Amino acid sequence: MDPIRNPFSPGAGTPPPELAGRDDLRESLRIALARARIGRPAKSAMLVGLRGVGKTVLLDRIRMDAETAGIHTVRVEAPEGRSLPALLAPQLRQALLRLSQIAAAKDYAVRGLRALAGFARKLKVTFRDIEVGIDFEPEPGLADNGDLEHDLQALFEQVGLAAKSANTALAIFIDELQYVEEAQLAALITAMHRTEQRQLPVVLVGAGLPQLRGQMGNAKSYAERLFDFPMIGPLPPAAARLAIEKPLEDEGVAITERALSQILHVTQGYAYFLQQWGSHTWQAAQASPIDIDAVNAASITAVAALDESFFRVRFDRLTPKEKKYLRAMAALGEGPHRSGDIAACFNAAVSSLAPTRSSLITKGMIWSPNHGDTAFTVPMFDEFMKRIMPGDDWR
Repeated sequence: MDPIRNPFSPGAGTPPPELAGRDDLRESLRIALARARIGRPAKSAMLVGLRGVGKTVLLDRIRMDAETAGIHTVRVEAPEGRSLPALLAPQLRQALLRLSQIAAAKDYAVRGLRALAGFARKLKVTFRDIEVGIDFEPEPGLADNGDLEHDLQALFEQVGLAAKSANTALAIFIDELQYVEEAQLAALITAMHRTEQRQLPVVLVGAGLPQLRGQMGNAKSYAERLFDFPMIGPLPPAAARLAIEKPLEDEGVAITERALSQILHVTQGYAYFLQQWGSHTWQAAQASPIDIDAVNAASITAVAALDESFFRVRFDRLTPKEKKYLRAMAALGEGPHRSGDIAACFNAAVSSLAPTRSSLITKGMIWSPNHGDTAFTVPMFDEFMKRIMPGDDWR
């Protein structure tokens, strides 16, 4: 098989050749954004799911859909250690500058830029990582109290008024939202609540790990009424099949039913793993139709590639005690697992492991689907832990 023609694209947020199984969600958000644009109530959304389900790809495709419809967008990723104001300020500046080029929106957009100037100057005392160009002098009393929750509301109001006067909407896309600290998350929720109360065309589409829903509920109790939380999971069998078959068909290549079934089985329908196995199977295949031998050979190289990249990059961030905790989870199986069962592997009290568990949640390695339960956020990580820490020496 010609490696140059390999249609599959395993990567962090790399668009797949066929975005299968997500049409209903894309359509619901298209409707929400269109409603916001004409001043009708529209719920913002938080896409939640494990690693490797395709949240980032979906977030970017929804953004492309919005821009195609003439809606203004901004996009940020919330890495660990960066403040939300520092991430938002430069992007909101760009949005306001674009809106200022529209005659009907110019005055509101300029006032928004003045609000941004006051916002950045006052909050830089608290959030020292804010770096944003200042195009206009601040307007005294506008988004310059130095209180994030108050000032972000005022800033979002000005952005919403500018978008409304331009007969458009602003869609804010934020990836990895689970890394935003609770107080900053609360300010973001409050600001979105204010724009909804004023019927301003601002919509937030976020993405994060499953714990995001609980984090937002803890930050503001009304968050679950303000946002939809669609769970992004593995692709259903028909969509997973399409994700493999369609790219191959586009290249004039067939695959046997047995080979395709094996790919669906080993990947469990996870979008990222489908791309990995699809790519490695293409490389292993000698001719069309692709057979089971190619898939079996690909499984060896695909697992090795995952171990050295997708899994290893997360493993290397862990302390020795955190690694041991995850290895204990792996010894119990795929999960979820009760905290007491994990502690029993250490012959330790649950309370003594609480800081380790908390740290792993903060790092995005595990989450709690129910009170007292613990599960991996990375699919197949239990098997990786057994490969990288074999035997019982870890005990």
